[in-house]
Amino acid sequence: MFAKPDMEQLSVTDAAERATLEPAAPAPPATDGRQNARSRLRTVPSPSVGDKLRRLAWTIVESTLYRWSPVPLHGWRRFLLRMFGARIGKAAHPYPSARIWAPWNLTMGEGSCLAAGVDCYSAAPITLGDGSIVSQRAYLCAATHDIRDPAFPLVVGPITIGAHAWIAAEAFVGPGVTVSGFAVVGSRAVVTRDVAPAAVVVGNPARQIGIRTRDVP
Repeated sequence: MFAKPDMEQLSVTDAAERATLEPAAPAPPATDGRQNARSRLRTVPSPSVGDKLRRLAWTIVESTLYRWSPVPLHGWRRFLLRMFGARIGKAAHPYPSARIWAPWNLTMGEGSCLAAGVDCYSAAPITLGDGSIVSQRAYLCAATHDIRDPAFPLVVGPITIGAHAWIAAEAFVGPGVTVSGFAVVGSRAVVTRDVAPAAVVVGNPARQIGIRTRDVP
């Protein structure tokens, strides 16, 4: 299996050095990944009273029992997240300063990681595959607003991070996006369209610069 990278920040240069790269594959049609992401968006109504109470209960637990727990107590935080409906695999590492908006919309595969300072705005389902890593202060944003509608309704879309993919520090992944297995999103990249399997993408908007090949099945 691909060796799990350390949790240090990954610059664009580092990403290129650590991955085994081949020349970038011919770019797919520009609209494919974006259209796929947009097709997963849906407008949602305002939260019900029940939704607000559930959010309030989680906010109290997160700000006390979760956020102030010692870093090594990942098992304790997995327990708390499961109590609020999250589906958490064995050896998953949710760090105490990772902000999780709605645990009932979160799935973490075995050995996956939400590192320190990650903002997981799970207004829609967010799924991390086995062995995937979301590094420091990355932002998984599963909601936006329809700016064409004067009512400015909330629009949500699921985010899927494939098995053994890596979202590097301070990257942004937008609603409806699927980052496929073994893909790498470079530091501070902005991803608004799907990322192909094992692709390495960087920049704003994110563009593919190569393919990760070492030990990728």
